Amino acid sequence: MIRDAAAAIAGLMVTFGLIYGIELLGHTLYPPPEGLDKKDLEVMQTYVASLPAAALLFPMFAYFIGTIAGTLVASLLGTARPVIYAFIVGLLVLAGTIANLIMIPHPLWFSVIAVLGIIGSAWLAMTIAAGKRPAPVD
Repeated sequence: MIRDAAAAIAGLMVTFGLIYGIELLGHTLYPPPEGLDKKDLEVMQTYVASLPAAALLFPMFAYFIGTIAGTLVASLLGTARPVIYAFIVGLLVLAGTIANLIMIPHPLWFSVIAVLGIIGSAWLAMTIAAGKRPAPVD
């Protein structure tokens, strides 16, 4: 049980580290305007609406890669079935993404692809991990 909890934590650390890093790269290539008040939701809504589609691909890619990598890491380190880790990692990424989409409205295409992509990424990682694990011994 301790190993499984540690595996889940490691998977989440990988997930959110990758999401942060990929989004940081996006902000480097598409820097926000100077003086942008990130605490003002109206300002952030206007800013997100003005972004080119390419800038929005970075967070979307971050969600997908982070979910896949974190689920794989947790599944390969832990002893529980990969579906457990896919659920934990995928649900937390999905919850954070939905909260972000509610606070700062994004284009509809982004919202739909992000939500479906996170679910698909968790499923893909679970499927990959299930194929890499040894069969249980009876």
